[in-house]
Amino acid sequence: MEYTLTNNIPSRVLRIHALALAVVFLVSQSSGDPGSAKEDGLAPESRTSLRAAIDDLIATFGSRYPLGGEFLTKLDRIERQLSGPEGADSPALRAEFTRLRREALLANPLVSGQPILFVVRKQYRSDHHNTATMFKTGEINTNSFQGGGALKIIDLAKGGRVTTLIESLEGVVRDPEIHFDGKRIVLAMRKNIRDDYHIYEIDRDGTDLRQLTSAPGVADIDPLYLPDDSIVFSSTREPKYCMCNRHIMCNLFRMDADGANIHQIAKSTLHEGHGSLMPDGRILYDRWEYVDRNFGDAQGLWTVNPDGTNHAVYWGNNTWSPGSVIDARTVPETPKVLCVFSSCHDRPWGALALIDRRLGVDGREPVVRTWPADAVKLIRKASPGPDKYGFDNFKQVMPKYEDPYPLSDKYFLCSRMTGRGEQMGIYLLDLFGNEILLHSEEPGCYDPMPLGPRLRPTSVPARRDFDNEVGYFYVVNVNEGTHMRGVKPGTVKYLRVVESPEKRSWTHPAWGGQGVHCPAMNWHSFENKRVLGTAPVAEDGSVCFEVPSDRFVYFQLLDENMMMVQSMRSGTIVQSGELTGCVGCHDDRRTAPPPAHRTTPMALQRLPSKLQGWKGKPRLFNYMDEVQPIFDRRCVGCHDYGKDAGRQLNLAADRTLTFNTSYNELWRKKYINAIGAGPADIQPAYSWGSHTSKLTRVIREGHYDVALTEAEFAAIVTWIDLNAPYYPRYDCAYPDNLTGRSPLSDKQIGRLSELTGVPFTKLANHQANLGPQVSFDRPRLSPSLQKFAESSDPRYTEALEIIRAGSLMLQKRPRADMAGFQPCDIHRKHQQQYAARQRIERRSRQAITDRRKLYDISAR
Repeated sequence: MEYTLTNNIPSRVLRIHALALAVVFLVSQSSGDPGSAKEDGLAPESRTSLRAAIDDLIATFGSRYPLGGEFLTKLDRIERQLSGPEGADSPALRAEFTRLRREALLANPLVSGQPILFVVRKQYRSDHHNTATMFKTGEINTNSFQGGGALKIIDLAKGGRVTTLIESLEGVVRDPEIHFDGKRIVLAMRKNIRDDYHIYEIDRDGTDLRQLTSAPGVADIDPLYLPDDSIVFSSTREPKYCMCNRHIMCNLFRMDADGANIHQIAKSTLHEGHGSLMPDGRILYDRWEYVDRNFGDAQGLWTVNPDGTNHAVYWGNNTWSPGSVIDARTVPETPKVLCVFSSCHDRPWGALALIDRRLGVDGREPVVRTWPADAVKLIRKASPGPDKYGFDNFKQVMPKYEDPYPLSDKYFLCSRMTGRGEQMGIYLLDLFGNEILLHSEEPGCYDPMPLGPRLRPTSVPARRDFDNEVGYFYVVNVNEGTHMRGVKPGTVKYLRVVESPEKRSWTHPAWGGQGVHCPAMNWHSFENKRVLGTAPVAEDGSVCFEVPSDRFVYFQLLDENMMMVQSMRSGTIVQSGELTGCVGCHDDRRTAPPPAHRTTPMALQRLPSKLQGWKGKPRLFNYMDEVQPIFDRRCVGCHDYGKDAGRQLNLAADRTLTFNTSYNELWRKKYINAIGAGPADIQPAYSWGSHTSKLTRVIREGHYDVALTEAEFAAIVTWIDLNAPYYPRYDCAYPDNLTGRSPLSDKQIGRLSELTGVPFTKLANHQANLGPQVSFDRPRLSPSLQKFAESSDPRYTEALEIIRAGSLMLQKRPRADMAGFQPCDIHRKHQQQYAARQRIERRSRQAITDRRKLYDISAR
């Protein structure tokens, strides 16, 4: 633990701080719920905690804490009385200590020196993810919205007098943030279930409520002031959905102080929320995104400059448990942050955690304290084994906390369960072990923060333009990094840039990959892919290249055969005109280049490389276009239905209910070693992909007289190294049918199951799948029909007709892996909505370039 002390402090004060530090250490080592310990107010640890806090407040505030000596005298008297006849069993003594503790802790100038702003509302109704709190109009969970709330102030120096600034019987106020001068408040508010959240501003006395955003059909939440008085917030203005379900997500946007020129500054494929301002002017936010990894433990802390440049991991991106690290704020005058350790499938609450990033960017070591104390036992950096998930471990934490707000390096406000069901109250915590309820009221209290002025950080200079063109990435040395061991210098010849696009639509039916795919996309992972191209790596391991702006991309290192050596399993973006980079691949993010690299890397001595396209212009990767034609030319002569080699491995193109025959066979029989939606842990080089796949080994070692061209081999290994995707897009032609991809209706699937005995619905996942059962290209060869001894069997005839009907439907309405695909009406509408929002985004950026003001249409 560390504290910032002023100069020329008397030795008596230093001894007090030493005692306080010792108490902090002892409390941090204790286990159990700190709240339960506080009920036994006369327990030795409670008295020690209170004494340490009083000593610290005397040392820190002096005359601003005038009753400190009197509090210590009262505490001494209580401790003497404990040796009397009744001792700790005395109700009067217990009550006296409880009163003293509250009086002494509320006298803290950080608590009583200014009013506390807070929100009154119901706890968000339990939905699917901790991000699902918007309940936006027109979405799957709109009806989960619960109205009734207020924005209030409590003045503890005036006996807890409460003043109401905003009250709504049908609406909700949320996410307030106070301006640096303490005179204004920015917030999100929704008037009723027919409305969506918009950003408002109000004076601290409750007057002059003004609406800043008002775009129809979007939700704006989590606003914060920037040093130049502009405002950043989270919004659904780029309408996209979580890949593992059906819920709409948010990205970070920025606007002028008056609501003009709203534009997007972040573009990860899922959710960005709970932004807060750091002392250096950067924004600290939580990001949920996954590339080639499981959905549940992929929510960590990130930072970004206010102009949207330099997105960087802060903490927890590769930690197995907790699954979600959210709602973080920096602790004043320290390098620490206070945040919530939550679960993927829960409300945005859990344990509070104090993190010191100097000790690491993942795992247990950087966590110096948790509330409750025993929650620290749930932290684990690495997965304990395949298909072991810890992303919901923190659901078991009790009591639950949220909305942390550090008052100083030792004292914190938060919302916490009061013990009355899910009701939340305003609590004061400190590092000495004290934890008291400041205020509660029905239905619950949230977002506590002191209503007063605060330091305005320095503005971060802009590093971008609004030309919507390219930005530039560099890597000092691709051989540097924690997970490049065993890779000899010179092995890596190319860096490949891959885009992981957003999901713009969803279906009710799902495929069981890792989580639910709505609709089916791949065997195990969630993403579609687009290869943007490759850049050459210089002899010293450096690389510098241009990338289209506003694309969510990741990088792969390739050898001379264009085979993957290492791959990112997270994404990044570059803004137009931005130059950004890193020391190495999978560096620990807290290091500078080693001395050998203090000279200018070779790749930075020349113009950035333009990406060399992969087989033409960038396009969404479609297995049926890129890979299957190779099997048709080279393999299907033997590896087909009805042939001996086909029984071992069938590489036929025949489309099944969800994918096609060869795709199912290669994944199910493990001829490819793709990571799928893999673990949170960063993987070593060469641990998965084409280098370790059986299919690649068979091809390279020679398989009878099969000889692939260089381009054919490159297509297969590229597919494997992209994590073996199948569908190129999320929208589909059959949104109501099995997995969102089958041309057969549920009624037809049910009847086909009755006739064949194959439980098709239960097999719509990667674990229970029995292999291809239907061929829409050659219905008679469908494996589910082979059980019938005679084609004259009426069950055979009816089943064959059902499959033929599916074949005819595919000819009439091709699905997304076929030429001529057209999305269904609702998905076409989603695409139109997305395109409309992108046009508005482009107009906003043009207005910024032209130095004009552009507002939400209904706002002005």
